[in-house]
Amino acid sequence: MNHIKFLIYSLFFALFFLGSANAQTLSLKSPNEKIKIEINTIDQLSMTVFFEEKQIIKNTALGLKLGDGRVFGLSPKLKSSKVADINEITEITIPNKDKVVKNTFSQMTLNFRQNYQVIFRAYDDGIAYRFVDRDTRSKNVISEKMNLSLPEGATTYFAWEQSMYSNNERLYNNTSVSKLKEGDFCSLPVLFESQGIKFLFTETSVFDYPIMYLEKTARNNFSPKIPKFVLEAAPNEAFSPDRNQIITKEAEYIAEISGKKAYPWRLFIISDQDATFVESNLVAQLSGKSKIEDPTWIKPGKVAWDWWNANNITGVDFRAGINQETYKYYIDFAAENDIEYVILDEGWTKSTTEIYESNPEIDIKKLIEYGRQKDVGIILWVLWKPLDDDTDGLLKLYSDWGAVGIKVDFMQRGDQYMVNSYERIAKIAAKYKLLVDYHGAFKPAGIERIWPNLVTYEGVMGNEQVKWQVRHFPYSETPFPINPEHNLTIPFIRMAAGPMDYTPGAMTNVNNPRNMKANFIRPMTLGTRAHQVAMYTVFESPIQMLCDAPSVYKKEQETVNFIKQIPTTWDETHVLEAALSDYLVVARKKDEMWFLGAMTDDTKRSFDVKLSFLEPDTPYQVQVYRDGINADKNAIDYSFEIKQLDSNSTINIPMASGGGYSAIFKKN
Repeated sequence: MNHIKFLIYSLFFALFFLGSANAQTLSLKSPNEKIKIEINTIDQLSMTVFFEEKQIIKNTALGLKLGDGRVFGLSPKLKSSKVADINEITEITIPNKDKVVKNTFSQMTLNFRQNYQVIFRAYDDGIAYRFVDRDTRSKNVISEKMNLSLPEGATTYFAWEQSMYSNNERLYNNTSVSKLKEGDFCSLPVLFESQGIKFLFTETSVFDYPIMYLEKTARNNFSPKIPKFVLEAAPNEAFSPDRNQIITKEAEYIAEISGKKAYPWRLFIISDQDATFVESNLVAQLSGKSKIEDPTWIKPGKVAWDWWNANNITGVDFRAGINQETYKYYIDFAAENDIEYVILDEGWTKSTTEIYESNPEIDIKKLIEYGRQKDVGIILWVLWKPLDDDTDGLLKLYSDWGAVGIKVDFMQRGDQYMVNSYERIAKIAAKYKLLVDYHGAFKPAGIERIWPNLVTYEGVMGNEQVKWQVRHFPYSETPFPINPEHNLTIPFIRMAAGPMDYTPGAMTNVNNPRNMKANFIRPMTLGTRAHQVAMYTVFESPIQMLCDAPSVYKKEQETVNFIKQIPTTWDETHVLEAALSDYLVVARKKDEMWFLGAMTDDTKRSFDVKLSFLEPDTPYQVQVYRDGINADKNAIDYSFEIKQLDSNSTINIPMASGGGYSAIFKKN
């Protein structure tokens, strides 16, 4: 009898401990149950991710090492877990994609004994996780762990970086993960593919913490590469010391934390449909709420831009250049075409470091007042370093002059100090009701949601790179990689992180690389004219440039008349056709109007698209701007026509090699 009792007790305890061990492997599914995260809390916190039962991310260890001796994720002692299904509505203050977003997800919050949490979320279009430190003491972060492990045969679109001191303007090179060398690293976002499933990794809600790069560490593994905390930096005396720095002293840690801390969201957009990566709002959904109580003063719009066209205007009776008459010409052009802004780029100040007064050829106060009288706002370019030295004083001065925004250039760092500087500049600019555009910058990572006057970022290889040959970029096989294929890659990767200031609108276009030439004064672009025009609908940026010269646009008034009707923020976005690097057809709504933009790579294509997104039983007048019949010979050739269509109609979208197509739908 005692023997039987012993066996019963032994079986009980065996089942108890087996159940306890199994309880340490947790599972979280997306609302549509296509995505599943398996979370292991035995020995080392890790996750495995499945899409429709296919394993796409393997046993990936997660953790944080802190200077106070704690190591989050290592030998975790789980105290409790909580699962919740959330269904919210999120309104985007400055919506570059959708004004209202359904924020639906499943969330698991894990509480651990070392006074920290890990929060996992599963959405229908991806997953995210973040660490939360509940300890109130000050500490340093030594390193972050995310040993991303991918299946055999995975491929990637990899934005190779050569240094973490970078302007983050890179090509997305499609290659096998196995071909990457140990130590190769990229800026974010980065896209991977395995078993027909694509997953894009990026970050958001990055506040008071450095940005992340991703480094190849083993055959199919990647780990975070994060800038160290900068102790000293000095001008690079050998190369443009006004804008380039050398990091001369770094700490042995990546961040200084003063108390409780919610660390950035690490997120993956996951789908077997390429359209998802253009439609996803995950970065915005995970980025927090605006701190600007009344944002009505933030006015998105278009900009007449001087630098790309080198102030190269013609047909005037004054010497064109960085002077009063030239900028009055820009303002007149903007006013005549309902363009909201003019940027004064590099050269308007006394020097690039003496930025409290304009150069002798410009009376800045009178020029800004001239623009105000014509309802054209002036945005002023400024280097980051002198702005960082006296942010409040300088922005107050510019605001007192009447300027409406700043374009900040050459940050080129992503350490904790620089991330804080991004937010501090945006916050002070908001105090003076100034818009902010960051160039020489990392990708959007949440600050733009908290301070929506930060309307756009560069962090993309855009039109400016056609002004010179770019063989110096790693893994570029052509001196002119800003081509239609590149233009059909960035909407699926870089634009998934947020708005990008690509600066479209070139009027000199060629569709044969043999005819492409670098010209700093009179630049040209690869792809057709209609390809450039379609960018205004396809590419997202609440401040959108017209990069060419006003005197060129005056000769192309029909094109300008079309472009100026296209908004820069949107109420709804719907992708109709999509293939990464190949083509994209997108429909966007603003108020009662719809706008359609389509672009293709070097392959000639045609699509028949049903207009079921239009309001039923309602006739629409449709303006169409498309490739001309001879666009294959002369990329400038285009056709403009007006049609009458409705929601029952099907529209044919023909595109030449490197071509584009745009349509504006207005109710009759």
